[in-house]
Amino acid sequence: MKLAVVGGGSTYSPELADGLARRSKDLGLEEIALTDIDAERLRVVGGFVGRMLRKLSPEVRVTLESSTEAAIDGADFVVTQIRVGGQEARKKDEQLGARFGVIGQETTGVGGFSKAMRTIPELLKIARIIEERAPGAVLINFTNPVSIVTQALLNHSSVNSIGLCNIPIGLKMDVAKILGVDPARVKLDSVGLNHLSFVRRALLDGKDVLPGLLEDAGAMREGKPANIPELDYPAEFITALGMIPSDYLRYFFLQRETVDDQSKKEKTRAEEVMAIEQDLLSHYADEKNEEKPASLSKRGGAFYSHAAIEVIEAIAKNTGDELVVDVINGTTVPELPPDAAIEVPCIVDARGARAIAQPPLEPSIRGVIQHVKAYEELTVRSSVNQSRRDAILALAAHPLVPSVEVAIGVVDEIGGSLGLS
Repeated sequence: MKLAVVGGGSTYSPELADGLARRSKDLGLEEIALTDIDAERLRVVGGFVGRMLRKLSPEVRVTLESSTEAAIDGADFVVTQIRVGGQEARKKDEQLGARFGVIGQETTGVGGFSKAMRTIPELLKIARIIEERAPGAVLINFTNPVSIVTQALLNHSSVNSIGLCNIPIGLKMDVAKILGVDPARVKLDSVGLNHLSFVRRALLDGKDVLPGLLEDAGAMREGKPANIPELDYPAEFITALGMIPSDYLRYFFLQRETVDDQSKKEKTRAEEVMAIEQDLLSHYADEKNEEKPASLSKRGGAFYSHAAIEVIEAIAKNTGDELVVDVINGTTVPELPPDAAIEVPCIVDARGARAIAQPPLEPSIRGVIQHVKAYEELTVRSSVNQSRRDAILALAAHPLVPSVEVAIGVVDEIGGSLGLS
């Protein structure tokens, strides 16, 4: 098996490589090909990954490629984890929200829109390379915003694409820890979009234990991602909802409070990550180091490699495991368009991932899911067509954009660099 990582200079790459190395023989892994547009980061991170694998799994080759085509050529799996514009662009996205008095975040709202518009064209270029150089490969997309990017891939390429995030598996691990059981005994029945999902059942050995978990909603805060505001859902809301909402839904359900919380912070999350990455890159650059540092956990990618390996193994070994990933809707959630990218439990085997049929969406969650999906559709359309009109309509449709004046102002500010007309 050959696995290519586009964005191989990411500080996440050693986490992924570490997990792959520990399962390499079982997976039949022969080569990890890393590629990145930043030659220096590729040298530093790739060198560290090479040292790791020489220690953990010396039979696996680590190749560093300046050419995306060379890295992807003949690959069985392609993992995409790119950040167009780097952390500096993320910082600008987060500051964009502050300037307009709305939430500043990299995967949703005006910041998420800005990032999506930069990112979609690059992912579609990568997909075209896969179509030419590795037509049978499975693309596993970690690139944020996962939901919109995966929607673009599913709608505008022929590549077998799966969107993946570490949030669902992290929540599963948290539930297992709270229950004091092996995670293999736990299944979460969730529905929605990436970073916008709701757990409707938590099954322990097939029995729904969600009502008991909701009685202690505070316990679910333990594994909260580092970039989520320090705000708790009111207990009465969780009781009324009867579900576990994604941590990212705090941006929607506690919108006013989050804007206020962000205004008080001295640094953006991007600035915090920049400092963490400098420490990580210093560790990777030291040729004496060959084990991943403990500080990697601060980067926010808990269970990152675990999530990827679950999907790779299920496909490579045709296991038919049930995993929560992002796939095309079809008729799975009838309240959404057939070509929508959704995040639900799927059967994953040699053919890829197929969504498991879902019961109707409750009115309490149907509106926000449909609302954000409409925004995502318009964003993809705007990116593909370089349409200013669709960009304005996309932002006007977003629940975190309170005024069409804000929508037009954001498009005026970033539209020129995106070539919108």
